[in-house]
Amino acid sequence: MAWPTFPLYFKLMSPSSASSQGSSLGYFPRLPTLVPWPGPQVTLCNRKAVELESVAGAYWRGDEKKQMLQRIYGTAWENEEQLKAYLHFKEEAKRRDHRRLGIDLDLFSIQDEAGGGLVFWHPKGAIVRHIIEDSWKKIHIEHGYDLLYTPHVARADLWKTSGHLDFYRENMYSQITIEDELYQLRPMNCPYHILIYKRKLHSYRDFPIRVAELGTVYRYELSGSLHGLFRVRGFTQDDAHIFCLEDQIKDEIRGVLDLIEEILLQFGFSKYEVNLSTRPEKAVGADDIWEKATSALRDALDDKGWSYRIDEGGGAFYGPKIDLKIEDALGRKWQCSTIQASDQQLKANGIQAEVCNGERFPTLIRNSEKQRITLMAVVGPKEVETQIVTVRSRFGGELGTMIVFFGFKGMETKDYPKRQTKNKMNNKKNLSAEV
Repeated sequence: MAWPTFPLYFKLMSPSSASSQGSSLGYFPRLPTLVPWPGPQVTLCNRKAVELESVAGAYWRGDEKKQMLQRIYGTAWENEEQLKAYLHFKEEAKRRDHRRLGIDLDLFSIQDEAGGGLVFWHPKGAIVRHIIEDSWKKIHIEHGYDLLYTPHVARADLWKTSGHLDFYRENMYSQITIEDELYQLRPMNCPYHILIYKRKLHSYRDFPIRVAELGTVYRYELSGSLHGLFRVRGFTQDDAHIFCLEDQIKDEIRGVLDLIEEILLQFGFSKYEVNLSTRPEKAVGADDIWEKATSALRDALDDKGWSYRIDEGGGAFYGPKIDLKIEDALGRKWQCSTIQASDQQLKANGIQAEVCNGERFPTLIRNSEKQRITLMAVVGPKEVETQIVTVRSRFGGELGTMIVFFGFKGMETKDYPKRQTKNKMNNKKNLSAEV
């Protein structure tokens, strides 16, 4: 509970103004006036089970343009035992406070000269971060992700196309003018990953395409809301995007749930609160698209066997999401992982999949050579029928043919007797593959 300390200022506000803002009228003993104050108020408590806790500033009605008021925080309980249990909980939380640990262990700091919400990692903290990031990269590569690095700033038009300027502007910093063009610090990584995806045409055979980045983003936060590493203005985000076909969505989401569980268990987190967040009032896209995406998330959760709650209207502006809250040693819950399903940003960028056919084989071969792929072979119906493929090298061009056995038992290789040929593959081992 909290007691206001500016009764004369509140007295100037009419009761009708208070009620129109959703406030109730509460009478506080020893204050000289009736003041509007958001409820609920404490109606009955034990006077021996009351504790004053802290003093802080607060803007009137939460509006930073209005007068700063003084707020006194206190707590009231039914009996002294409950109060003692609460105070013990507070002491345990203080002992585990990461802001204090960061200073005591010389891990990180937030420098006033640089500004609030901007974290400086010290040598010891940098080593810890390096170990965590290396583990993250290894796990993602094992799960079939390609790693990316992208810029911290881009033209403002990119954020207009993605919809962020229309739906997320209040969380973005002011734009920067560079050579008569407007640029924007990135609040998210999504548009960058989409740009990498759309740099070339894709075949349906390429899907799913999984990319991941430890991307640093910048989001505007009021100074009063900043809190250690939990609420900052610049942070590095474990961010991944999967481009897949519609019939792959459920399995891909299930794979992400498994990946999240694997990583969190490494840090000892085994208790979660899972929420399925649906379409908010301010959103883009047709209802049927939202329903398909929501159903895919729901099916993946059901398949995983996790219990979850429905958070009506809690989704992002471009799609529904699964939110995962982890529980710490004191039973507190913290927002952690998020899985979102959407094709809105893909449509905004005009992205589509292309079926690869024989006419594109020369292009694929040229691209492979440009990418310095050492050996390549094209396999089609003819190769499957004859059990022979032609192998090309980026060093020596066409090398000749190899015998390949196509079965259905999984992939394995075997050595076969040398086969005399009239090409550069002479005296090379033939390759057998059962697939």
